[in-house]
Amino acid sequence: MDFEELDHEALFEEAWVGVGHTAVELPAVDVNRVLRERYEVRPAVEFTATSLWDMEVRKAAAPDKYLPNVVKPGSVEWFPGARRGAFQYFTRVSEQRLWLDPTVFGVVIEHGRLDHAARRAFFLGVEEFRAPDGRVFEAGTGQPLFHVEHSVAGTQEEPLNLWRIVHLTERPDPAMAAFFAEMGRERYLREFNEVYLREDLNRSLERRSVLV
Repeated sequence: MDFEELDHEALFEEAWVGVGHTAVELPAVDVNRVLRERYEVRPAVEFTATSLWDMEVRKAAAPDKYLPNVVKPGSVEWFPGARRGAFQYFTRVSEQRLWLDPTVFGVVIEHGRLDHAARRAFFLGVEEFRAPDGRVFEAGTGQPLFHVEHSVAGTQEEPLNLWRIVHLTERPDPAMAAFFAEMGRERYLREFNEVYLREDLNRSLERRSVLV
């Protein structure tokens, strides 16, 4: 099946409830509240739902820029697909650190869909992809395939960053779940938010000390 014919949302939801899969939903992040409470920003700025989605769109195309501690710089290949109404299709290949062994990189192949109306981005991990130029990419085997959803909720003035991931494991993986639970306890914004503020909005950003 052509990746542009995939129902990304349906396939994600099917995997989300799949028996044995390891599914994790991080707490919604009120990005402006975190920004006000935990950062010094010059000049002052706040996210809107529009700018938060702009960040997600940019990150989809250049994950090595926005997640430099996860995606190997220069490893990203982007294969654009069709634009059908609010849906934008693409396939992305990159080298990413393994979640539980960040000293090791593995190839990650993702069929992506950006829903510009609902502001939801889906990434479906797959084992193999044949590029238009005939090259065949194969996903690394160091960890199970995974699907991800990034989305923007809340209001235009007080947007929320949402994030879900499901690994296609044969049985729930407690170590994987614990890794993402710890990620969900982060007191600051995620790395990609900070990169966007610094490099795209040209803001000076300094973290304030946060009491445990």
